[in-house]
Amino acid sequence: MANTDYTLMRGAQGAISANKVLKNTYMLLAATLAFSAVTAMLSMALQMPPMVYMGAVIVSMLLGIFVLPKTANSASGIGVIFGITGLLGFGLGAILNVYMALPNGPETVALAFGGTALIFLGLSGYALTAKRDFSFMGGFMFAGMMVVMLAIIANLFLAMPALSLAISSAIILLMSGMILYDTSRIARGEEDNYIMATYSIYLSIFNIFISLLQILGIMGDD
Repeated sequence: MANTDYTLMRGAQGAISANKVLKNTYMLLAATLAFSAVTAMLSMALQMPPMVYMGAVIVSMLLGIFVLPKTANSASGIGVIFGITGLLGFGLGAILNVYMALPNGPETVALAFGGTALIFLGLSGYALTAKRDFSFMGGFMFAGMMVVMLAIIANLFLAMPALSLAISSAIILLMSGMILYDTSRIARGEEDNYIMATYSIYLSIFNIFISLLQILGIMGDD
């Protein structure tokens, strides 16, 4: 009887801890997305050149690999993740200026934004309500990312619109899987660091948005 009570208590404590991580993750995610929007608008107002995007991606990648994991368990991790997402937003602003200048540019950006929101909300809602274990997807997504990276490198030389479309579509599928994977891990109590969880989900949303922009641009002959 005592063992049963102890098991139930541990289960309840685990659920409370998972809910806390989930709440903190979504709060931080909302804040970083809002901050990215502000830096993107600043970049657009300053008319930053498209090359700023690549620089922002490279610097934010280095911060995410070498700095964030070392600070994720401290208060300084909050500053680092805002720095990363702010940089990505600033780089995104330079890309948005290019799209906004194209025919039907504002509609393309709006569709990409709406599509990204629907994908994220739909997948997150499903992961939380279904309460399934999506850990089996980890290996498939890793292999898929390796294939996509090779295709991206190849397309640097081939510059084929059809291959670009395939790459963007594959990235959307992979990032959608990452949202299911990350949300499931948080809900099941397997992820206890909300800063790293926020970083992973933010990158999935960011890449889905960029890929949708590229697909809509290609489909619209832009």
